[in-house]
Amino acid sequence: MPTGDRGTPQLLAEIEGRIRAAGAISFFDFMALALYHPQWGYYNRPQMQIGRRGDFMTSSCLTRDFSELLTEAFVQMWQALHRPQQFTLLEMGAGEGDVAATVLDYSQEKYPDFFASLEYQIQEQSPTLQQRQRQRLAPWGDRLHWVSASPAADPIVGCIFSNELVDAFPVHRLQWQGGNWQEIYVSLNPQGAFQEVLCPLTDKRIHDYFATVGIAPQQQGYSDGYRTEVNLNLIPWLKDLSQRLERGFVLTIDYGYPARQYYHPARCEGTLQCYYQHRCHDNPYRFVGEQDITAHVDVTALTRYGEQFGLETLYVTRQSLFLMALGLGDRLLAQQRVNGKLLHALNRHQSLHQLIDPLGLGGFYVVLQGKQATLDLPQLSDLDEKLI
Repeated sequence: MPTGDRGTPQLLAEIEGRIRAAGAISFFDFMALALYHPQWGYYNRPQMQIGRRGDFMTSSCLTRDFSELLTEAFVQMWQALHRPQQFTLLEMGAGEGDVAATVLDYSQEKYPDFFASLEYQIQEQSPTLQQRQRQRLAPWGDRLHWVSASPAADPIVGCIFSNELVDAFPVHRLQWQGGNWQEIYVSLNPQGAFQEVLCPLTDKRIHDYFATVGIAPQQQGYSDGYRTEVNLNLIPWLKDLSQRLERGFVLTIDYGYPARQYYHPARCEGTLQCYYQHRCHDNPYRFVGEQDITAHVDVTALTRYGEQFGLETLYVTRQSLFLMALGLGDRLLAQQRVNGKLLHALNRHQSLHQLIDPLGLGGFYVVLQGKQATLDLPQLSDLDEKLI
């Protein structure tokens, strides 16, 4: 590939040095360095942007309506918990701060009693994004706090939520070969370019993972060369969330599949995707440190490991249905009756439709889990087993 396509020179040198020292590194380690190296990883680079000027769009930067509708859900959670004097919202990975700004502004205006009890916390791994969040959210002063992942953190009553976070956790990449899993490692070819090599699978946690999500690889009929991913990081992440939550809810929104679809023999190339300047491709060895690398989320893993850690699965649904249950349909109808600037009205109408597009954002999964708490959303059907 052309030199200019390879990525950030300092990061490339760091990764190549580790490969030469070890002979090869796991794809998990490669992805962790590419995304989260403290100086040159994608999420820590000063140039990193989310939104129209960045590499990808999220629901929250598309329109304020997304965050306002989430606020409607948070208010219902507060009411379901019998209006505690302090209701904590902990946002995991807050991007540019779009959700936090809107939730605080909208709740202060529309739900003053809820706002009076609200404590907003952000846990952000990226120093670059945290600095931008602090600048944008400075007007909210002591109503907003940044917290670390410390296990000694005080337990909270409220909701821990994330939007498009879990898909960016580093993953183990596997290949089926000769009737067994092999793990994909990254090495260097004689010309110094990245190349993949297969190594025996030695991590017992991966076998335990498949057993937990109900997949028996030997019975799937995989052909040699079948590839997939396993996101082991979501396990300690869920455990930490449950330990930090005294009473309340965990809300996770992301793109993914239930395990039986994720690990179906027909999905032979896995789900790994890269995003560079709003272009999607499947080569993680280009633009290293300058592009996002993601893998779809195993929704079954979210629910089953959550249950192991004391999180009851309340709803598994699609973003389109979840937002409609919170009032997006009413907003669409109201928008049609607005007499105002035509261009603004058209743009908002298009954004609302994008939030519920079943082939796009509307097809994302919403997983709502509870700990010593339940939530009645009558507009949503009972738990759909087909979705997990």
